Amino acid sequence: MRTPLGVILFISVMLLLDSYFFQAIKTVSQTLSPKAKAVIYTVYWAITACAIIGFLLFVYTEQNFLGKKLRTYLFATIIGLFIAKLTAGIFFLADDIRRLIQWAAGKLFFNNTEGAGLAEEGISRSAFLSWLGLAAGSTIFGSLIYGFSNKYNYQLKKIQLSYPNLPPAFKGLKIVQISDIHSGSFMDKEAVERGVDMVLKQNADIILFTGDLVNDKATEMDNYQDVFNRLTAPMGVFSTLGNHDYGDYLQWPVDGVTKVQNLENLKKVHTAMGWRLLMNEHVVLEKNNEQIALIGIENWSAKARFPKHGRMDLAYPGCEKYPFKILMSHDPSHWDAEVIPKYSDIDLTLSGHTHGMQFGVEIPGFKWSPVQYIYKEWAGLYEEGKQKLYVNRGFGFIGYPGRVGILPEITLIELV
Repeated sequence: MRTPLGVILFISVMLLLDSYFFQAIKTVSQTLSPKAKAVIYTVYWAITACAIIGFLLFVYTEQNFLGKKLRTYLFATIIGLFIAKLTAGIFFLADDIRRLIQWAAGKLFFNNTEGAGLAEEGISRSAFLSWLGLAAGSTIFGSLIYGFSNKYNYQLKKIQLSYPNLPPAFKGLKIVQISDIHSGSFMDKEAVERGVDMVLKQNADIILFTGDLVNDKATEMDNYQDVFNRLTAPMGVFSTLGNHDYGDYLQWPVDGVTKVQNLENLKKVHTAMGWRLLMNEHVVLEKNNEQIALIGIENWSAKARFPKHGRMDLAYPGCEKYPFKILMSHDPSHWDAEVIPKYSDIDLTLSGHTHGMQFGVEIPGFKWSPVQYIYKEWAGLYEEGKQKLYVNRGFGFIGYPGRVGILPEITLIELV
């Protein structure tokens, strides 16, 4: 996007969308006085100008210009306006298609004077559809702005999972799963600490973290190690890597650090916090002389744009003898693509990655998010035969600094 062509293209699309949106503004304000119209039109184009200037500032200034917090909200607001106008544009387009069909019908099928006159004059834009589009766009934009306040609104999800093959010693085992911390996005340390306090209050037997500790760089954890190293549990804290942990979304070196060294530094962060990072391997959990297996693999995705570092062929061998198996795998697409067809004795898979797109609707009996058109399993519990998958909605956030409908999650799983 930093290339002149990319910037020109994006601004051109913004202006075309703004011009299209403006036609609806003119339609719904046509009964107002000339002075009122002038005020509305001036404010509208002033907002557009500010959005373009803000976009240029975001693209062509250094990261420390305006500060991280202001830059984040500035970009999110600009994108929010773009999405809102795009949403409204769907209604305007439907109205234009209606007008085109009505105009064509007047040309082709009406021979009387009224029909011919109608065809010659054209069909006026519908005030109703214009208002509907404006309302839809405003609702989307308002929701995105409101969502800024939800990014640290941690929700505790409690579920009980029943397994007949679970060794008796592990019945009642309490697992806390967190995922997708994305520490590089945080802007309120005290709020993050409240989330960690919520985890600790669950008195879990074991804590499992399923990837994406950072956005890109290991140094993003510098100010948060003393927060997350507070996480402890009797059976330990175990972790895996997610797609963002590999630093694939930056041009390296950064600050004299190579991509390879950055990953090594991130591994050291896990160790420094007392977390056992599982890299295509398994460990044995023991309780009252009974054992189960915990498997952790690197990121493996069925989606082409994400890496396949995970190696079940390395992590799984040796697990066959244990009656119960838990797999930590960051990307839920791994479950359908490899776990179900090849590893039918893995009882519970824990994933994250999707964040529920940080936008959607969840009410009793119904949940929806745009991410469901990309990921079949995207939030909550899924079952296939005797196997279960739980997809955590994410502890942190990335890109959009908020949550609408899909809130940050701490999961408490009890095996019964």
